[in-house]
Amino acid sequence: MKEIYTKRAPEAIGPYSQAIRWEGLVFTSGQIPLTKEGELVDGAIEEQTEQVLENLKAVLEEAGSSLEKVIKTTVYLKNMGDFQKMNAVYHRFFSHHKPARSAVEVNRLPKDVLIEIEAIAAVNEH
Repeated sequence: MKEIYTKRAPEAIGPYSQAIRWEGLVFTSGQIPLTKEGELVDGAIEEQTEQVLENLKAVLEEAGSSLEKVIKTTVYLKNMGDFQKMNAVYHRFFSHHKPARSAVEVNRLPKDVLIEIEAIAAVNEH
């Protein structure tokens, strides 16, 4: 088991890793819309979703994977009314490869953000 850390995504805000790589898989922690400097993206769901997916991409690449190797994502939304707008941004990142996905509405997310996404991906084999 290997802990994954990259400076291209925000540091963990608690006692957890950005991701764990284990036996050909990468399990990411939920990514929220923080910049790599730790600044909150205080925008609409579209801007927050884009930052979350950029963070996810950076963590996956550090782990030896990529968005194209994502098997499953879980999307946590503060408001399911944002689903269509989130989905439009999500589609730009997953236009060719469409992993399995769950999307759920939650009462509250860390730092009161609008979205959090976690993923499970395969590791690129060399």
